[in-house]
Amino acid sequence: MQALMVERLSDDLSGVALVDVPALSRMPGEVLVRVRAASLNFPDLLMTRGEYQLKPDLPFISGLELAGEVIEADPDSGFAPGDRVMGGNKIGAFAQTASIPGRGLSPVPERLSFGQAAAMGAAYSTAYTGLVELSGLREGQWVLIHGASGGVGLAAVDLAKALGARVIAATGVEAKAGRIAELGKPDHVILSQGRFREQVAAITDGALCDIVFDPVGGDVFDESTRCVAFGGKLVVVGFTGGRIAEVATNIPLIKGFSIVGLRAGEYARRFPERGRRSFAPLPNLPSRDGSIPRSIACYP
Repeated sequence: MQALMVERLSDDLSGVALVDVPALSRMPGEVLVRVRAASLNFPDLLMTRGEYQLKPDLPFISGLELAGEVIEADPDSGFAPGDRVMGGNKIGAFAQTASIPGRGLSPVPERLSFGQAAAMGAAYSTAYTGLVELSGLREGQWVLIHGASGGVGLAAVDLAKALGARVIAATGVEAKAGRIAELGKPDHVILSQGRFREQVAAITDGALCDIVFDPVGGDVFDESTRCVAFGGKLVVVGFTGGRIAEVATNIPLIKGFSIVGLRAGEYARRFPERGRRSFAPLPNLPSRDGSIPRSIACYP
C-alpha cells in the first residue's frame, strides 16, 4: 500500500515522502480501516519537524485523523466490515489502510461525507473542550477567537455561534477576513495586528470578552491579556505565531481573569467520560439554519 512516510525530520518537508509499504495487519483491539479521507492538522506538520509534544520513532506514517470503511475488527468491538467510521490515532492516517484502536473510532453520521467526517474530530473536539468544558461558554457571552482562518479557529467560531455566543473572529491576514465572514458567520471580523484591544473594546461597548481563544500566542497573546473581561478566561491553544508568550502575573491578578491551558487529546485521555461527552454532540450539531456546521460544509 502507499503511505506518507516521515523518514527524517526537516523544516521544509524534505524528509517526507510517498512510499510503498507492506500491507498492515491489525493487533487485537484495533480496527483495520480502508482510508477514504484524511485531514491535515497543525500537529501533523509539527511532527515532521520534531517540534510536537509527541515525537514518534522514525520512520513513521503521518496523520492524526481519518474517515473510512472497516475492513476487519474484533467481534466484540462494536464494528463490522463495511461500517463507516471516523477518528484516528496520533499517527498513521495518511495511508491507504490504517489500524486504529477501537476506542479511537466512532460511526460516521449519515449526513456527513468521508471528507467532512475526517475534518471534524480534532478541530471541533478542541474547540468544544476549550469553549465549553474549560470555559463554561454561555449564550450571549462575548468570545474573541484568534487564528479564525485555521481549522481549529474556524471550528471555534462555528461552535460558539451555534451555542449562542457573540463572536469576534480575528485573523492576522487581511485577505482571509472575507472568507472567515462567509464560512463562520461571526458577528465581527478583525485583524489581530498591533493594538487590537481598541477594536474589541469598541465592538463590545467597553465590556471586553468573557473568553479569548488563542491558538496563535506571541504578540497576539500579549495583546489578548488586554481584551479579557474581569473574571474571564484566556484559553491557550497553541503557538502558531512561533513565540511562546510570557505574562506578568500582576495582569491576571488585577483583571481577575484565568489563563487556561488546552490539550483536548490529553483532557480526553485523563477524563474519558468528559472526553466522550465533548465529542458526542459534535457530528450532529446543527448550524443556525439547520444544516451541518458551516466550517465542515466547506470541505469536499
